[in-house]
Parts: sequence; structure tokens; C-alpha cells
Amino acid sequence: MTWNNHPLPLSRREALVRTGMGLGWLGAASLLQPESASAASVAATAMAPRPPHFPARARAVIHIFANGGPSHLDTFDRKVSLEQYAGREIPNKLATERQTGAALPSPFAFARHGESGLEVSELFPHVARHADRLLVVRSMHADVPNHEPSLMLMNCGDPRLVRPSAGAWVTYGLGTENQNLPGFVAMCPGGYPIKDTENWRNAFLPGAYQGTYIDTKKTRVEDLVEYVRHPVLDRDTQRRQLDLTATLDRRHLEARQHDPQLEARLASMELAWRMQSEATEAFDVSREPQHVLDRYGDDVQGRQMLIARRLVERGVRYVQLWHGAGQPWDSHEHIEKNHRQLAGECDRAIGALLDDLVGLGLLDTTLVLWGGEFGRTPTVELPTAGTDVKEPSGRDHNHHGFTVWMAGGGVKAGTVYGATDELGFKAVEKPVHVHDLQATMLHLLGLDHTKLTYRHSGRDFRLTDVHGRVITDWLA
Repeated sequence: MTWNNHPLPLSRREALVRTGMGLGWLGAASLLQPESASAASVAATAMAPRPPHFPARARAVIHIFANGGPSHLDTFDRKVSLEQYAGREIPNKLATERQTGAALPSPFAFARHGESGLEVSELFPHVARHADRLLVVRSMHADVPNHEPSLMLMNCGDPRLVRPSAGAWVTYGLGTENQNLPGFVAMCPGGYPIKDTENWRNAFLPGAYQGTYIDTKKTRVEDLVEYVRHPVLDRDTQRRQLDLTATLDRRHLEARQHDPQLEARLASMELAWRMQSEATEAFDVSREPQHVLDRYGDDVQGRQMLIARRLVERGVRYVQLWHGAGQPWDSHEHIEKNHRQLAGECDRAIGALLDDLVGLGLLDTTLVLWGGEFGRTPTVELPTAGTDVKEPSGRDHNHHGFTVWMAGGGVKAGTVYGATDELGFKAVEKPVHVHDLQATMLHLLGLDHTKLTYRHSGRDFRLTDVHGRVITDWLA
């Protein structure tokens, strides 16, 4: 049997293939509108926009994840005392993961910027232009000095077990404003970071809330979003095939007591159909004027920062951009060379992103968060057996104190909150745990972190576990 001179598949498997819905990897990150009654009944209203618990200051999040642990001491937390102790052992040194030695002053110059007088390293001149829009938190701390548990803590609220990621919790609580695009997008160029997809998993939440992974190392929309266009069939034919497939799937689902994983897969297929109409436009940065492309830069970070802005413009709720997945900020040696290169890859694009969010009137309602999973030691890491460190020119992991910054979304701009000790080892003034950061982020989105729960295995779970406090001093 044929349709428009093309073979018409009759089996369920062939129908799935021919509809062009090969986007199962999307993670079922959206809900269905009633374009097809049978398809819409699968996901119901999983991603429909929902009201927050109370009036929100932000409606979307852009999380720029500096993978590997950037040094707070070389970016946003200058320590003059390190210069005084240069090359000498320092007092009251905390235990470190590996052997470290004398104090290592920052090789980078710092300067004050804006009316706030915020001190920023020379590494970030474009971010520094926005000094009066930043809330810089210098007193962050995590649990352990290891990448895997610290990544999980920052992204999922638990350092050991696979739990729903922050983006999954946000879309679970609020839904999304655009049913033709995923509600939660995770962009990581060149492959997965440490812990892979666990960083943006839905875990025990319904599959509709899992992050959609995009490899932004690719440049063509057809490569970024696989099968975004069907090579042969027109949209009417695809729609008929999808409706037929949905009817068959519905019978299959009902016979299996509405299995949530199957429901998620069916929702994924419907989203894939819908993305054919909008994803091409949203992810195609070539549609931007040349002067905009020049401001962001013709590179991976420039492209994905620009895509993030375009997604937020179109109602995507949570966008996470990874920087340093291939070459992380994990500078155990050659910190001057490595941090300069990494900052150079993203600084201009971050500045352009903030420029555009301001110009488009989106910064007030978009929370931008930058930071890694922990910081670095003020002491130099020493070459030791079992490591790749050959010379003392870098810093070890440090979870006792580090820095993140935020902009927009209702945070108090031009502000520095908290402090590490005089050498930058430990948060001592207004310490902030990762759970506090998560609780406050949810608050800015209008969500009470103690009430955003999901019952699983006989207990209620939440992003902040049984911890976390909203830091009201951050609120504008």
C-alpha cells in the first residue's frame, strides 16, 4: 500500500520509524496539547503552565555551569593576604584532598567596577561591565571535595543517589510556557560531563520533566536536533501517521496499566512532532543579525549562550549551559594558562547574553546563575604519586568555600554576600550551603521548596532534601 507514491507502513514499529519521530532521546520533555485527542491523553497536562505557590520574581532560569570547579580566588574573591604569604606556609590550613604546600597568590590582576565597586579579575572584563547587576555570593560551601558528589549536590540536591535535577523540579512545579519546545534544555558541547545524564535526569519524577540534551558543538540545526525535519513526508502525512500510531499506542498503554515510562516515550514522540514547527527556528542562530553574532562570538560558547537567550525568549523554563565539559576548570596545574583560556572562551558570550536580556526586558524575569561545583585551594597543589600533577602551578579542590554569582530574576543587584577567611579557604561570614542556594532559587520562581514535593517509595522528596533556607538578603 502506498501514500503519495511512498510506502505506507502498517506495523506499529514501522509507523514509529516513518513518522520521523526518532527523538526518543529528548527525554519526553514536554506536554501535549489537544491537536490529537489520542496522543494528548497520553501525557495529559504534564507540562501545562501552572501557577506558583506565591507571586514569582523570575519565570525562567539560565544556569551557566562552570564544570570542574573554577577558582574563586582567581575570579571574584580577591585575597590580598595570599600575596603577603606568597611562597610561605600559611597558618590554620584546612585538610585538602591532595597534598598542598605554600600560599599561591593569584596571577591575575583585580579591579573595581561599577558604582558597587565590585572586584573582578581581569579574566572577566565583559562580565565586569555588568558588576552593578550581579549578586556575588562568596561564602558558598558544599559537602566533599570530589567532583561526582559535588556535581550531584549542585544539580540534584543529593551527593550520592540519582535524584531529580533542579530543572526537572522547576518544570514539575511550573510547567512550561511553550508546548512546542522542551521545558528543560541541557546544552553540553562535545558529549556528556562527569555523571553523564544524571545531571539533568527526572529520576522518579514523570519522564516529561527530564532535561533534553543538546550537543552544541554541532552547528547545523539538523545535527543539533536529530530528525527535526522528515526527509520525505509532508506534515499532513506525518500527522495522520502519528495519529494512527497514537491510537495503537493507546491500546498498548491501557493494557499495561498506564506504565509511566511508556507514557513518557509517547509524550516524547508527540513533542518531537511539535518541535518540527518551532525547534528549527529557535536553534538556528544564523537568523540573528551579523552584529549580534559578532557580539557573542563565532564559537561554541557564543552559540550556546545565544541559543539560551532564544529559548528563554520562547518560553523555555530552565536552560542549563555547560562550560568545561571537555576541558574542565579543574586546574590542578598551570592555573594561569588554563583559567585564562577557559575564561576567554565564555566571558564575551556571557556579557552579550546579559546585554541582550537587559535590552529585551528579560533580565528582570530571568535568573542567570554562574558557578561550579566547588572552588580551589589558596595553597599550591604539590606533585604526588598517583596524580598527573608534574609541577606546583595549580590548586586542589576546595568545598569549604567558593563563589557563585547571579543576575536578574529578582536578586539584589550590585551586592556581595558573605566572605571566606582572609586566605580564601573556608566560608566564615554568612556561609551558604548548596541547599540554601536551591531553596532561594525556587523562592525567586515563586515556589516554596518545602512544599515542592513528590511522593516516592513511601516518603516525600524535594530538591533540598530536609535542608535549605531562603536567604532573604538576596531578594531585591
